[in-house]
Amino acid sequence: MSVQHGVRTAEGFLRPRGESRPIHRGWVFTIVALALLMMSIDSTIVATALHALRRGLHTSIDWAGWTITAYALGFVVILPISGRLSEQYGCRRVFVGSVIAFTIASLCCGLADNIYVLIALRGLQAAGGAGFTPSATEIIVDYFGDVRDRAVSLFGSIFSIGAMIGPIFGGLFVTYWTWRGIFLVNVPIGVAVIVLALYYVPRDRARTRNAHARMDVTGMALLGCGLLSGMLAVSYLAERNAHAWSFEFAIPSAIAIAALWTFFRHIDKSAHPFIAPRFITGSGFGTVNLVNALYGGVTSGVVALVPLYARNHYDISALGSGTLLIAQGAAAIMFSIAAVFTLRRTGYRQPLYIGAVVIAIGMLLLALRPVAGIAPYAWLAGSAFLVGVGRGANNPASRNAGLQLAPEHASTLAALRTMCMAIGTIITISIDTAILASSHDPGRTQAWLFAAIAALFVVALPLIARVPEHRGSW
Repeated sequence: MSVQHGVRTAEGFLRPRGESRPIHRGWVFTIVALALLMMSIDSTIVATALHALRRGLHTSIDWAGWTITAYALGFVVILPISGRLSEQYGCRRVFVGSVIAFTIASLCCGLADNIYVLIALRGLQAAGGAGFTPSATEIIVDYFGDVRDRAVSLFGSIFSIGAMIGPIFGGLFVTYWTWRGIFLVNVPIGVAVIVLALYYVPRDRARTRNAHARMDVTGMALLGCGLLSGMLAVSYLAERNAHAWSFEFAIPSAIAIAALWTFFRHIDKSAHPFIAPRFITGSGFGTVNLVNALYGGVTSGVVALVPLYARNHYDISALGSGTLLIAQGAAAIMFSIAAVFTLRRTGYRQPLYIGAVVIAIGMLLLALRPVAGIAPYAWLAGSAFLVGVGRGANNPASRNAGLQLAPEHASTLAALRTMCMAIGTIITISIDTAILASSHDPGRTQAWLFAAIAALFVVALPLIARVPEHRGSW
């Protein structure tokens, strides 16, 4: 278990050893929350500006869509690397460096006049954003003492807020300003976060001799190659007329399998592996990673597809289908906050069971036709709200379940959690859209897919019994 790195002042603030001023937890949490909010908004805001971006850069909608794909790919590949860097070089350095990289890349994205340049810059922007969650988690774990479990649990509500307001901001910028505003808005926020972080976030404590061990470049390269190739293969499935037997899918799939197989062999034999094998498949950790990918990542993928389903199956307008996510986001925020303050009494398994069942019910209702007398929009909004309730209930538990096993490796575990969720989301969206592309009735097909995922969640419930249980602070 990690310890608090400092002494408590008479006013109740924690002052790190070597620092002349105490930590103001309110300011520190506000700073990391702003960074996480900025990153989560950017993951959804671009979708609403695709058509404006296509016209502004005189490109096709397919190339415009790659601005989203490049961000997702860059984010997944860099996440585990950023977690390791945070452990080795210090969470404050990585946090500030990530915000600087994200802010500069955002500025360049807003000034880009070429779609290919913009796609490359989106990858760099994702590389910066990938460092936010691991470093922010370690900052909270190191300096928030016995309230750190509650503080990191609130991260889930921040991501829900960002995902909910991102499309709204995107629509406002495109309607009343320019598509460039979706990137330029990050610049003043990023500058403010950098200035505040340099003043309020405590300096990194001295690294131990082991912390300066040589970086496992081979492990990084193998994992990065495997994840990138795998995500390219899965992303290809989302394209129109894609086939699983085509070279475009088979070649990156083969590279991904070979690279990941070599990666696991490498970390098993390495004296100082990039990621310890136990954090991926070890007792407790493997189950938590799978639960996060399934109930976190797959659920996020389904939520992202709800507006498309509303348009295909019920012919609801683009504006109306987009607002369905507000109900889901609001529920996730409210119930996530409520779960934070009951988690020490309930433990982890109870809210995970409740959340999984409620999500499955919400998805099943999405798949079913509205009951007589209920308008399709109200039916879908209610179903999405239930999915949000389930996500809110299980988010704090799934976030803490891994961290409490090894809080001294908080940044690496936070990176793995986010990576598992991102992989689950990308796979869900890619497979779903690949099936829909060949369907004569996409709305009906998507309803069956929602029902199948609901059934999968019920079948997977025994996994939760293997999640390490814990009550109280850690």
